[in-house]
Amino acid sequence: MEAILFYLTATVAVLSAVFVTQCRNPVNSALNLITTFLCLAVFYIMLESPFMAAIQIMVYAGAIMVLIVFVIMLLNLGLAVKERYTHGMAAGGILAALILFVANYFIRAGEATGTGGSVTSEVIASYGHTELIGRAMFVDFLLPFEIASILLLVAIVGAVILSKREV
Repeated sequence: MEAILFYLTATVAVLSAVFVTQCRNPVNSALNLITTFLCLAVFYIMLESPFMAAIQIMVYAGAIMVLIVFVIMLLNLGLAVKERYTHGMAAGGILAALILFVANYFIRAGEATGTGGSVTSEVIASYGHTELIGRAMFVDFLLPFEIASILLLVAIVGAVILSKREV
């Protein structure tokens, strides 16, 4: 039963990811991206990580997509004349297929990195998902976390500046 749910969710995720790139309307692409994010949340639930699934839905499918739709509406991309650029699609498809086959090989051959982590099921049961993620984010990876927040702020300011007709 788990395999059927996985393959069904994976099919929906891949199809919605393809539609993100193929839709001519940017709002439809954003809606397909939300579907992809929701499929990723289902994968987190299947991996017994409900906290990450909730964060995936709240942060990415919620807040980040609101920002993306806000920028789409702010830049008024729906009225722009669009041309179909296909010169890079074949090379991108071949590269994506190659990466898929290499990843599939490493996953089937054993551990993808060849190393094991210190976080086991017993550690997760004793501490909990939230404490382990919070400790890693705000102790071990505080600088990358702050850099990502500054980059998001710069992107928002850039979108507002780009959307102004006269500066």
